[in-house]
Amino acid sequence: MRIQPYAAEQLDAVIRLSLRAWEPVFDSLQKAMNADVYQTFYPDSWRASQQKAVEDVCAAADTKVWVAVDADSAVGFIAVKQHSDDSMGEIYMVAVDPDFQGRGIGSELIAFALAWLKEAGMSIAMVETGADPGHAPARHTYEKVGFELFPVARYFKKL
Repeated sequence: MRIQPYAAEQLDAVIRLSLRAWEPVFDSLQKAMNADVYQTFYPDSWRASQQKAVEDVCAAADTKVWVAVDADSAVGFIAVKQHSDDSMGEIYMVAVDPDFQGRGIGSELIAFALAWLKEAGMSIAMVETGADPGHAPARHTYEKVGFELFPVARYFKKL
């Protein structure tokens, strides 16, 4: 497995692996959230929303994206943003194909991104994730590489 800069011809593969990786996450979110709030967030289905999110992040000028490649196939990706005003780097999006999960690829992508952020002059890194059961593997990975939970509560109400 190697980590390389994202190239536009990898977009379809990155979308496919992301949607496969996030399916259990969105199943969990749907069970954990108020149905009206969930529907407001994802009116056309979570897949359509997340596909657009991946397309947007891969095309964004303010985002750096790398792809984990195994045997010439994309098996994971990570997107990182710099918030220079705060000297903070943000792991904005990360996914590993379910067929390749549990092999340390997510941890390697994060370690790679953290090293890049440090070299870029960032002094702190942040990642946001869900507290629902579907995000438990992500939380485990973040904690494994040294992230610590910042106690915050975010509430939603359908108007």
